[in-house]
Amino acid sequence: MKAAQLDKYEKEFKLIVRDIPIPEIKEDEVLVKVKAAAVNPLEKLVGTGSVKLIQDYNLPMTMGNELSGIIEKIGNKVTTFKKNDAIYTRLPLNNIGAFAEYVAVPASAISKMPVNLDFKSAAAAPLTGLTAYQGLFEELNGQAGETVLITGGSGSFGELAIPVAKNAGMRVIVSGSARLKEKTLRLGADQYISYETENYWESVRDVDYVIDTLGASEFDRELSVIKPGGRLLSLRTGPNKRFARTHQFGMAKRMLFSMVGSKFDRKASKKNVQYRFIFVRSNGFQLYELSKIIKKNNIVPAVNNTIFNIDDINDALDLVFNGHPNGKVVITF
Repeated sequence: MKAAQLDKYEKEFKLIVRDIPIPEIKEDEVLVKVKAAAVNPLEKLVGTGSVKLIQDYNLPMTMGNELSGIIEKIGNKVTTFKKNDAIYTRLPLNNIGAFAEYVAVPASAISKMPVNLDFKSAAAAPLTGLTAYQGLFEELNGQAGETVLITGGSGSFGELAIPVAKNAGMRVIVSGSARLKEKTLRLGADQYISYETENYWESVRDVDYVIDTLGASEFDRELSVIKPGGRLLSLRTGPNKRFARTHQFGMAKRMLFSMVGSKFDRKASKKNVQYRFIFVRSNGFQLYELSKIIKKNNIVPAVNNTIFNIDDINDALDLVFNGHPNGKVVITF
């Protein structure tokens, strides 16, 4: 089968498409014939080695984190799925490989595709959907009636985070580009702040939570709008002591992440706010719950209209890293 592989970590990495054997499955796994795989900014972090401290890989290895496809074969202990089921998944962090014609995946990491999605739009949902689900309910413990501000939330993350939060009865404020205001409000946002004409830190006060998609440069401003006892969850700023402890890293990594995140922890503590960082993991049950929200609200993730296949993988990566794609970039098989 064809697979797009990384041979070494480097700043300007390129993937090599080569033929490798179709993987054998374990008794708790399924073999998936991949129909579509999404290309994400996360690929840059993996390919450059930026996440080596969180997850290091044996090279060469097949890249790609999320996909949709059809089950070709099931392991002896798999009872919840059958051959020819259409599924989608965020692959386990330690066993990625979506840029391939076939993938072996633990049954616990997959869910049947939402019936309102095709393979391309389904491949664009798991990573952002699970980030929203785990962020809102595990990291923030969000409850009905509480308010969350999503900075830079008008893109693909907000597309799923907004309906997930609204489904839980939360109030959602989003900051983003003026051109995406109407679309974001249609998704259910209660308030939209266009950064071209308004500063969210001047118009928002005392929110319970902030989900940051912009990074460390916004940290102080985001802290300023959270009420005492609230939480700030970042997708980009970086790991801290709590993150290392939660993921049960060894002592060396705990010390390193504690040092790296100490500046942000100190600032948050002064405001009586908890700082958290997330690196999303696979979870089939949460995908199943997400599927119900996607179907109920008829959410269809935006997909870029450029057609790529596996031989075009480096062009697809270049568009994600250096272009301005209108929706998720997807390669099809």
